Amino acid sequence: MSMNKSKDLLDTLFGSRIRVKVLKFLFRNYPNDFSISELSKRMQEQPLATRKEIQLLGQIKLVKRNGAQRYALNSNFEFFQELKGLIMKSSPAEKNRLVRRIHKLGRVKLALLSGIFLSSENGAAAYENSVADLFVVGDDISKERLRSFLKALEAEVGREIRLSIMDKEEFEYRYGMFDRFVRVMLEGPHEKIINKLGL
Repeated sequence: MSMNKSKDLLDTLFGSRIRVKVLKFLFRNYPNDFSISELSKRMQEQPLATRKEIQLLGQIKLVKRNGAQRYALNSNFEFFQELKGLIMKSSPAEKNRLVRRIHKLGRVKLALLSGIFLSSENGAAAYENSVADLFVVGDDISKERLRSFLKALEAEVGREIRLSIMDKEEFEYRYGMFDRFVRVMLEGPHEKIINKLGL
């Protein structure tokens, strides 16, 4: 592939915020197909903007049309696996932003990522075997902020987030009692993004 063609490809792939969002959504939900209205609703974006991005990705053959107005990723795309690895890997900047957003929910002592957040690295089993995607321990958690945070996060991830929240007292009690849920969360594949409990 020539340098110019390669640059055109990268410009097309990463030229806009919505395009990256579309790619993340489609890779996280591969091999499912979606209509434009389903995509825009799930990603909380305008249908017109979503359609434009799908058409551009169709031009480079990364997205294919399945039947009547349904779209999915084309696994025959030349750089499919490389792109999947790149798109599914959270950048440090994304994780830092997530940490900031979780801190704003209340007095958060512990936050673990599992399930959907790790499935790109550890395969589908990481999602199926996990009991929650996000586990938060903290006090004075704002329900209103939590609702809007969860809604925005689900739009970014493209899937329903399995969230579990405990206050510090409940967590310490259940941790001390070797509670099954807490044990599975802490012993299974996870990443601690906030840890003020010294675990």
